[in-house]
Amino acid sequence: MAVNPHASQPTSPTSLFKSLWQHRELIRQMAWREVIGRYRGSVMGLLWSFLNPVLMLAVYTFVFSVVFKARWGSGGEETKSMFALVLFVGMTVHALLAEVLNRAPGLILSHVNYVKKVIFPLEILPVISFISAFFHTIVSLLVLLVAALIIKGALPSTIVFFPFVILPLAILILGAAWILASLGVYLRDISLTINIVTMVMLFLAPVFYPVSALPEAYRHWLFINPLTFIIEQAREVLIWGHSPDWSGLILYTVFASIFAWVGYAWFQKTRKGFADVL
Repeated sequence: MAVNPHASQPTSPTSLFKSLWQHRELIRQMAWREVIGRYRGSVMGLLWSFLNPVLMLAVYTFVFSVVFKARWGSGGEETKSMFALVLFVGMTVHALLAEVLNRAPGLILSHVNYVKKVIFPLEILPVISFISAFFHTIVSLLVLLVAALIIKGALPSTIVFFPFVILPLAILILGAAWILASLGVYLRDISLTINIVTMVMLFLAPVFYPVSALPEAYRHWLFINPLTFIIEQAREVLIWGHSPDWSGLILYTVFASIFAWVGYAWFQKTRKGFADVL
């Protein structure tokens, strides 16, 4: 069906929720198609979604704990065995952000027909990308929990708080994905730039080292990285068995929600020019 690509689009949060609910079945189908499509043609198929995090965990753990002899706390066998779990939490959180943001600039470019020839809710494309990435986060989380059960012999009851920890980051990621999906249409270099940014965020977050490893005067700069707080809280509930910082999560969620709405509004405002550029 023909559509006017230059028509103005609603930007209110209500319109966003309405669109997501109205197209929930389409979102589910396209997200699952992305998950399956990634491994189509491979011999092991979806099994790779389990093997990838396990293999990467083994490599990073060997390099940092054996080659560089990195430790998360004081010495001892317990610290060595826990290093893999602590490292894996940080890797999993970063992987979610990096996968969505690295793909975001190319979302519209890879769906040109949706812009010009059919009526399609373009605003759901970043959501579909996020759900596909979150599937792999869930798989990695299951690997983590199995490893923790083997190493520690029990799982902390605080793991039930993990959804509340990851939610504000998910909202923030969606906001950034809407902005990057729009910018990717007009600025093709953004796809190369964002890959560098996400890599820098990996090393400027407490993924391979604890916050305490930095001199006290520099620690507060680490929290400018939006990954830092979420990684720290994820470890609290998944590894150390502590309750999360609820006040910090609430503030993070408020900021992330405002940012997500700004990203969505930006996307809706700028999509009128997509057809002209493409």
